[in-house]
Amino acid sequence: MAVQRNPARPGPVADRPAAAGFLADALAGLRRSPKELPCKYLYDAIGSALFDAICETPEYYPTRAELAIMRAHAGEMGRRLGPGCQVIEYGSGSGVKTRVLLRHLPRPAAYVPVDISADLLRRTAKELATRFPEVEVQPVAADFTRPFAVPDPAMTTRRRVVYFPGSTVGNFGPPEALSLLKGIAGLCGPGGAFLIGVDLKKDPTVLNAAYNDAAGVTAAFNRNLLARMNRELGTDFDPLAFRHRAFYNESAGRVEMHLVSTREQTVRVGGQPIRFAAGESIHTENSYKYAPDEFERLAAGAGLRRVALWTDPGDLFSVQLYDVVCGPVKRP
Repeated sequence: MAVQRNPARPGPVADRPAAAGFLADALAGLRRSPKELPCKYLYDAIGSALFDAICETPEYYPTRAELAIMRAHAGEMGRRLGPGCQVIEYGSGSGVKTRVLLRHLPRPAAYVPVDISADLLRRTAKELATRFPEVEVQPVAADFTRPFAVPDPAMTTRRRVVYFPGSTVGNFGPPEALSLLKGIAGLCGPGGAFLIGVDLKKDPTVLNAAYNDAAGVTAAFNRNLLARMNRELGTDFDPLAFRHRAFYNESAGRVEMHLVSTREQTVRVGGQPIRFAAGESIHTENSYKYAPDEFERLAAGAGLRRVALWTDPGDLFSVQLYDVVCGPVKRP
C-alpha cells in the first residue's frame, strides 16, 4: 500500500527561478531581432490565474477536449500504466486533469508536480494531497526544461511516468521539443512511460479564435508578462501601449502570439534602453500543432514508442501514451 501522508504538509518546495535569470533572459530576448521573450515567464501567479480563465472561454477548446478524453479513457490509461508508478507531472498548473488520472491509477507510489510557479504549486499540491491522502505528494518548483532532482518516494516504485498534459509541448520548436523529449526519456529510464497531451492540426478558423477570445482574456494574459517584468524587474513598460496579436502560421504549423508596440517608445530593462518602433512586436509564445503521425515521428527520435492514442469526438486534441525504449525507435 502507499504510505499515508499528512495532507496539510505535502512536502518541500524548492528551486524558485532567480530574478537574475529572468532579467538575463529578458535582455537577451529583447536585444534580438525580431524581439522575443521566453513563454515560461507568462506563468506567474497572475498569469496562471489568467490562463485558467482562458480555459473557461468558449473559444478555447483544448482544455475541454482533453478533459473529455481523460474522463472517457483514464480507466484504460490507469490499467496500461499499472500499479506502483511515481507520476512526475510537467507544468502541473491547477491539477484539474491530474485528479482524473490519479483517481484511475492503481496504487501509485507518489505524485511529483513540477511547476515554475511556486505559489500555484503549493496550492495545487496541498489540494491534491487532501483529495488523495493515500498518495505521497512531492512538489518541486523548477523549470522542467532544465535538470531538476526528483525526490525518492517512501513506497517502492515500479516505474516512473512523466505526465505532460495541456499541449505545452507545442510551446517548443521541433528541435527543442526533441531535446525535451530526450530528457523525459532519460528521466523515466527504460521501462518508464510518458503520457502527453498533443494539440492536433485543424481548421485555422478554430485555432485563430482560440487565441483571440472575444472577452480579451488571452490579451490580458499576454500583457501580464510586461506587467510582471515591471513588478519583478523594475522595468517601465506601459502594457497598454502594446496590443495582443495571435495568428496561425500554417507554413510553420504553429499559432504565434505577439505583443505589438502601438507607438515608437523606449523602455528601460535592467537599466538598458530597449527601443521599439511603432508596429514592432515581441514574440511571446508559439503553440505548434501536430498531425498524429508527425508527433509520433518526433517522439520516436527520443527513444519513445507510442502504444496508445486517444482523441475527442471532434478530433481536436489527443492524449498519447509512450513507452521508453533504448535509443531511437525504428518505425516501419
